[in-house]
Amino acid sequence: MRFLPQEIIRLKRDGHSLSQAHLKDFASGIASGEVSEAQIAAFSMAVMFKNLSVQERIDWTCAVRDTGRVLDWKSYNLNGPIVDKHSTGGVGDGVSLMLGPMLAACGVYIPMIAGRGLAHTGGTIDKLESIPGYDTGISSDKFQTIVKEVGISIVRQSNDLAPADSRMYAVRDVTATVDNIGLITASIISKKLAAGLETLILDVKTGNGAVMQDFERSKSLATAMVDVANGAGVNTTAVITDMSEPLSFNAGNALEVSEAIEYLKGEDSHPRLHEVILSLGSQALINSGVVTSLKDARVKLINSIHTGSAIEVFAKMAHAMGGPSDLIENPSMYLSSAKIIKPVFPERSGFVSCIDVLSLGTSVVVLGGGRTTPGAQIDPSVGLSEIAEIGQEVTRGNNGKPLCFVHAADEASWRAAADRILDSITIEDSPVASTTLIYDIIK
Repeated sequence: MRFLPQEIIRLKRDGHSLSQAHLKDFASGIASGEVSEAQIAAFSMAVMFKNLSVQERIDWTCAVRDTGRVLDWKSYNLNGPIVDKHSTGGVGDGVSLMLGPMLAACGVYIPMIAGRGLAHTGGTIDKLESIPGYDTGISSDKFQTIVKEVGISIVRQSNDLAPADSRMYAVRDVTATVDNIGLITASIISKKLAAGLETLILDVKTGNGAVMQDFERSKSLATAMVDVANGAGVNTTAVITDMSEPLSFNAGNALEVSEAIEYLKGEDSHPRLHEVILSLGSQALINSGVVTSLKDARVKLINSIHTGSAIEVFAKMAHAMGGPSDLIENPSMYLSSAKIIKPVFPERSGFVSCIDVLSLGTSVVVLGGGRTTPGAQIDPSVGLSEIAEIGQEVTRGNNGKPLCFVHAADEASWRAAADRILDSITIEDSPVASTTLIYDIIK
């Protein structure tokens, strides 16, 4: 290392700006092991108190990216733009499963490096791994080949992509240094930059089920990620969307894959989910130059469903990644179903007025659909279905309209989830309007 780690830490601790060389050196040291976990913790805490400027955020993000492989697409001779989207997470947010194939059907290439569930939020990788045989850990070469041949591949982060981030996040996670916008931005964007993207669309959630629950904090994060990604050369837009109620009728891994298949087949869909998909997809098609107007973008996306091209892409991707060739024709043969599927009725009749989405999402974890310890096995069959929307009437009694159906492995798990669900949903006598869905677009 050109600079001593403690020298870099001291400069940031004292409020000085760090140069590109400082940040590149420190990131390289994290990846090589020359920088200790204590020094990573000290650096992260210094950033918590003194923060990073926009230029420092750009330089740090690029430095983390450059600790590993950056995918090069030139030799693949792709005949369309390279695009991806990222969500900060929520409950019932299976957008990637639907939007990715739709965009690929519209002529763009989607090399998506996705994550597992975190706390109460579901993860795209966990959802896809509920498909028997789907391998999210394929090599980078196979990943790129499938993207070229199918138009999309969705994989988990490999050890050769932004390795400094994995080590740094593990330290931040246990040293109360996760909640810093500059560090969050670098962690997310470095992996996207490593995929060799040209265009990126960010879905930044706000509301009680979001990582950033306050709108101003969500907007600050969205702005930071847009600034950094654009500063690093990727055309990026962020859409701030609501997560004060679930985004779909389902929450749970196999349930959300099944919902994605139904959606791409053109069957009924949750109106808020549909609108978020079209909003994000429209920005992606405009930013990548495929269309010039929002109207044309929406028409193109909807046509990808009506013509069957989007579901065909999904089927090809699933099979290319190791999944069954007839998943689309026979999803119930492959997607596991819970042993117990029972409704949860409200304790009083009325209208849903408020949902504690964080608590509702935690009920899926209680069922075994999420993790309480890193690396733990999850049950893909469990979750919630037919979740009531805000403003919807629900009624008590066995013949009434339930709050949702709980898919559980046993009665005890069903009861624990049901109790949490009852505490998560507020009922009023009069109907209320649903919450705002799209709050802002950051260019």
